[in-house]
Amino acid sequence: MSPTRLPAALSACLACLSLGVGASENSYSTGIDTDYPKQVFFGDLHLHSNISADAHSMGNLLLTSADAYRFARGEKVIASNGLPAQLKRPLDFLSVTDHAEFMGLYRMFTIEDPRLTATLLGKTWASLYAPRPDPNETDPTRVASSNPIIAFVNSINDPNPARDAYPDELRSAIWTDVARTADEFNQPGVFTAFTGYEWTAMQGGSNLHRCIIMKDSEEVVTGWLPYSAQSSSDPEALWQALTEYEQITGGEALSIPHNGNLSNGLMWDTTTLDGGPLDQDYAEARMRWEPIAEVTQIKGDSETHPSLSPDDPFAEFERWDEYNISNTVKTTPDMYPGSYARSALKRGLALEKTIGANPYAFGMIGSTDDHTSLATAEEDNFFGKFANSEPGVRTPDSRMAGLNADWELGASGLAAVWAPDNTRDDLFASMKRREVYATTGSRIVLRFFGGWQFADDSVHSPYFETIGYRDGVPMGGELSEQRDATAPTFMVQAMKDPDAANLDQVQIIKGWIDAKGDTHEQIYYVALSDDREIDPATGQPELVGSTVDLEAVTFSNTIGAVQLSAQWTDPEFDASQAAFYYARAIEIPRPRWSEYDRKYFGGDFADAPRTVQDRAYSSPIWYRPE
Repeated sequence: MSPTRLPAALSACLACLSLGVGASENSYSTGIDTDYPKQVFFGDLHLHSNISADAHSMGNLLLTSADAYRFARGEKVIASNGLPAQLKRPLDFLSVTDHAEFMGLYRMFTIEDPRLTATLLGKTWASLYAPRPDPNETDPTRVASSNPIIAFVNSINDPNPARDAYPDELRSAIWTDVARTADEFNQPGVFTAFTGYEWTAMQGGSNLHRCIIMKDSEEVVTGWLPYSAQSSSDPEALWQALTEYEQITGGEALSIPHNGNLSNGLMWDTTTLDGGPLDQDYAEARMRWEPIAEVTQIKGDSETHPSLSPDDPFAEFERWDEYNISNTVKTTPDMYPGSYARSALKRGLALEKTIGANPYAFGMIGSTDDHTSLATAEEDNFFGKFANSEPGVRTPDSRMAGLNADWELGASGLAAVWAPDNTRDDLFASMKRREVYATTGSRIVLRFFGGWQFADDSVHSPYFETIGYRDGVPMGGELSEQRDATAPTFMVQAMKDPDAANLDQVQIIKGWIDAKGDTHEQIYYVALSDDREIDPATGQPELVGSTVDLEAVTFSNTIGAVQLSAQWTDPEFDASQAAFYYARAIEIPRPRWSEYDRKYFGGDFADAPRTVQDRAYSSPIWYRPE
């Protein structure tokens, strides 16, 4: 007897119901009661305005946090260099994270604000640092070179008697203004503004900075004063302070470590700051407060390093690896594993095996670290890090705050968050569960799921996302052991930024630990554009080519792909070995920002790369054996 054939429309409807995409028995619409995140939002969680000490010292005298929010929402502002600036597309969210250390005071000192000059701190500074810079000076270079208190930037963690005279009432007034401004620009469903600040800790000049993001309104946030590195440069002390914040106010906060490439191995170290061993309590506290980390920004990319990943042809990207953040201690290769995210993720697997918890199971985001009040991460609209490195001001020989050359700055990055809606609650919840990813400036849309029972070719189903959430976990999730499964399967979809370059390829990067305790990594090229293949001699894809016209500073999207998708099962899976997997989407080449500068302002950035392949890094999915 042959099986009964149902009408096509009825079959399709039943298929929808079997997928769980229409939860109501009386509903036909496939979107009802599917509460998983359907939207990705792009923003910046690391930006400075003119009340940050270093930003003000380096020429950002006028642009406030309100200007920063206006610019991020798509409004036109006048940059410190006098040029009009505007984003082609607004951001979805922003946190202005000014340094807690001397927050607002450099500007108040410059304009002789009586709220400061009347205090012991103001009187101490006035006696120590004279003459003060001309508040009417507009040339950023002269402002920076004439500002006598820039030395404070490099002495935040040093004992200083004037530091202790920073009165709480002044700190409270400045902090209230920060929180009030964020509330003013927060528009649920349209644009999210988070109150935040930067904890600017350094150890021997090495970067331990964190951005602190609060979910809460002014009324809640101002029940507590920011905990700064002037109180302690130990992250564990910061976490304790954030515990007190939540207990005192009933609010919620997160700490986001900066890109680790300038930490000389301290960001993801194998010991505590004082040299003690890491233990389970440390690991659990770190993951409670720091579920995500910034891995790309203006000061270089921290995904991986060529010496750590010698078989990775894309490891050489916007690399800063010669010194720590203060340019005081030279970086040596033994420091790299604690400075780069992929190695830190592997280190976390090893630590979990010995201490019972993983302190480095973090999701990945990007942000800018701009100090201009302008969140710019685009190659053709990049305003630099400080006011004295903005377009038309920077030159082939100019250097960022006397440190790295301006041409070494990277136009990066953005934080991408999958969430149900563009609100503080939804975005914050997504960050806590690590359903986020990093981009180096492009708005690539990236989805990544892992599971044990995905049906064949599910990645091409119109219900791809529903299948991913129903039968697996999204980026940032964890897979527990399945005794009846042979290996996990992963689904990845990447779609190009409509205003940027086509996609070259998508990879899945695996890290794992073997029975001996050694860690390993492997790149799997799961989707290639233009019908390219893997070269059997090298194990790597054929090069995508380039359409870049360096003379005209243009490129065309006649190569590459608009979208790449893949469903991949780990061919070397060992159920006894803990592992992580993350997706990396790479664009085709296009001109780097320094080429646009050359065209519009003259000057030859001879040492700068001339092209760039921007990319996105998903948060990992972890596999843990029972």
